[in-house]
This record gives sequence, C-alpha cells and structure tokens, in this order.
Amino acid sequence: MLLPSDLTDFENNLKRNFGGILAPERDVFIARAPARLDIMGGIADYSGSVVLESTLNEATIVAVQKRHDRRILVRSLGIEQEGFSTIIDSHLDEFYDAGQFKSYAALHEQLTVEPAKRWSAFVLGAFSVLLNEGLVEEFDAGANIGIRSNIPLGAGVGSSAALEVAVMLALSRAFAVKLDPFQIARSCQIVENTIVGVPCGIMDQVTSAMGERNKLLAMRCQPHEIIKMIDVPGGVQFIGIDSGVKHSVSDARYVDARVATFMGRKILFSKLQTQADVLPYGGYLCNISPEEWDSNFKKLVPAKLKGKEFLETYSTHDDPATVIDAEKNYRPKSRAEHPIKENDRVIRFMGLLDNYRDSGDESNLERAGELMYESHESYSKKCGLGSKETDLLVQLVKEFGPANGLYGAKITGGGNGGTVAVLASSGAEAIVQNIAAQYCDLTNIQPEIFKGSSPGALELGVKIIKFK
Repeated sequence: MLLPSDLTDFENNLKRNFGGILAPERDVFIARAPARLDIMGGIADYSGSVVLESTLNEATIVAVQKRHDRRILVRSLGIEQEGFSTIIDSHLDEFYDAGQFKSYAALHEQLTVEPAKRWSAFVLGAFSVLLNEGLVEEFDAGANIGIRSNIPLGAGVGSSAALEVAVMLALSRAFAVKLDPFQIARSCQIVENTIVGVPCGIMDQVTSAMGERNKLLAMRCQPHEIIKMIDVPGGVQFIGIDSGVKHSVSDARYVDARVATFMGRKILFSKLQTQADVLPYGGYLCNISPEEWDSNFKKLVPAKLKGKEFLETYSTHDDPATVIDAEKNYRPKSRAEHPIKENDRVIRFMGLLDNYRDSGDESNLERAGELMYESHESYSKKCGLGSKETDLLVQLVKEFGPANGLYGAKITGGGNGGTVAVLASSGAEAIVQNIAAQYCDLTNIQPEIFKGSSPGALELGVKIIKFK
C-alpha cells in the first residue's frame, strides 16, 4: 500500500520534531487515523440510525514509545496555535487514589480543570479507560508520546475521534494489548463520553478506525454494525467545505437536542411497552418507520416539555451521556422525529447511489442530492442545529446545481457550524472553489476545502521504527 505523504513526512522528521520526547535506538509505534466526512446520518447515530461516512486525507499521527519509569510525557506539535500547552507531563500514579482506580468523573475533573491542558484528556484518558474497562490489568511503564495533526479543530470532521483512535491504536501495540476493531472504537468513545465529557455517538471513532480509502462506510448504530463498505461510484466525489464556524458536540444546542431526543424516546416507548424489560423496536427510535411515526406515534409525544415536568413523570431519560436541566424547555417531538426520518433518508440515499452505479442515470444523483437538502433542513428546523453560515454554503451549492455538477449538500456531524458535505461530479472542483470565494466575499471567512480520502487507521496499521 502506498503510504500517505503525511505519514512518510512524520517518520522522516521524527527525530527533529520529537527528539526531546522520544529516545533513540528504541521502538517507536506510529499510528495514523484520518478525519471523517459525515455524508448522511449524523446525529441520528445515537438513535440507532444507519450512517454513511467517508475518510478524509487530513489525519492525526501519533508516536508512542514505552519508558522505563511510570512517567507519561506528551508533546503535540503546533497545538499552541490554538492556545493550548504543547507539553503534558503526567504519571500513571495519577490515575489511582489509595490504590484504587479513580472514577471517570474524578478523572474528568482532574484532566479538564486547566483549559490550556484540557486536550490531554483525549490522550491520558486512553490509559485510564484501558485500566478501568479491564482491558489492561496494569501498565508496566509509562510512555513518551508525540502527536501531529492537520485536522482543523472545530471543523466538524472528527478531529477528536482521530486523536483518540491514533492514540489507542499506537498505545495498544506498544503495550501488546489485544483489542478487536470495535473494542478500539468503543474504548475511544468511552474516553470522549466519560473523561473528556462530550456526549458523542460512536460513528466518528468507527470511521476513523475502520474506514477505507475511497469507500463509504455504512454502519447501523445498534450499537455498531458495519453493513458494508461502498465504493464511491465513478464520476462522483464527496467534498467538504468548512464554514469556519467552530463546532462542538459539547455545545448546549447539541446537548439539548440529544436530551430532547431521548426524552421523546422515553415518552413514546413508555406508552408502547407491553413487557417489562423489553423495549419496543429494540429500544431504537430508528426502527420506527416514517409512516408509523406520522400515522400513529407523532401525536403521543409533546411538542414542548419542561425538564422538571418530564423528571416528575419519568424520573430519567435513560441516556447516561447527558443530564436533563430541570429549568429548560425541550422539544421532544421534533427532535425524536429527525432520526426516524433521517434513517429512512440514509437508506434511500444508498439505494440511489447503487442505482447510479448500475445505470449511469444522473437523475439518481439529483434525487440523492434532494435527500441531502432534506437532511440539512431537518438539522436546522427539527433539531435547531443549523447556522447561517452553513445555510449559506448549502444555498450556494443549490444555486449552482446539477447543471454545474453539484447535486446536494448538508451540514455534517453535530451541526452548530462546522463543515458542509457536498455530493459533486468528479470535475466540479473549480465550481467548489468558486463557491468558497463567494462565501468568503459574503462572510469574510476563508473556508477550507476537504477533498480526497485516505486509509482508516486499521487499514494502514501500526508502523514500528527506530531512529539514531
């Protein structure tokens, strides 16, 4: 396999960039994990939807080397440009209290209390999760860790997941920890949910770990079943345009949308449940068809509900990743409707890509693009996760349209800004550049364009090298 150029460059400059962290003449374990572009599915992942994801050329690369003591020394190249400390000096003993593993809540507080060092939770959290989940009995030594990434932070393309996956993969190889692909992804999700404190689903981690170059990963999130890898049809490409508005899954709007979705699920399933301990529809909203929702179930879920009123009736919304604010007003009906209809859109989208591959009929791409526009509208109107900047990018794509090789566009991942995914013909690069220029003129924001694909972390594997 032809190695990505960023990985070759990382290896060639390992001593220059990390010579103060990594020791010569000793094994260095290097893993590379790519960013991801959410084509369809997005926030419906935590409701059991099928999602459709691709890897990007941008990636995070991590080098791990075992030490002879219990110290953990980490350097992230260039992260000071984001206002963070570039060096983290920690110790394995900091994960224990009186000989017992510290709770995830305690580690979250410990690792995120200093804003400049908050990013270390993504790295140090891997050690703790491997210990707490019983995947490692004990680490016999600490580690030296070097990190370099060219994934923009807050662009909504999975920068956090790429860091988690690259660290987890390199760490597991350095310490001979046997993890299957889903254990890697799930361990990374636990790091983000419990130690970083971000209520993400698992699609980003699975894509970064298990995605493949020039393929779309189709996964049913119940909790994580890869349906198939789909070759991108000839003559078609998926491009990301970063709005320049920093996205965060810990943003209040994303959290509120997730809370309201689980509130709607709890309300509906409580009314439908006929057997104790057996949830209807396997416990996932996305197993409800849009027809069933519109005809029978939509009327059973309130449009608005205050957190306090919900808690008085139901006690909990059964989502361990979020907490209901008793004083907030939530919108459970529209938030629950989005994943039900998004799941249907994803499945139809996949069918249209297959039809185009078989027939070459461009009308399939136009209909697929319409589904992307519907998804974008639902993000904005049903979930409240849009932004005027991403709306503008989608509108510009729509104005150029199929006549110029642009078929559809939608906000990606957790919304609230970030990146717009575009379904385009292979020759539409100049038009996309034109859109970026128009967008810059209108907003004074220069958008970054994400184009191309690279291997997932597991497709590429871990490379072991030494330097003198």
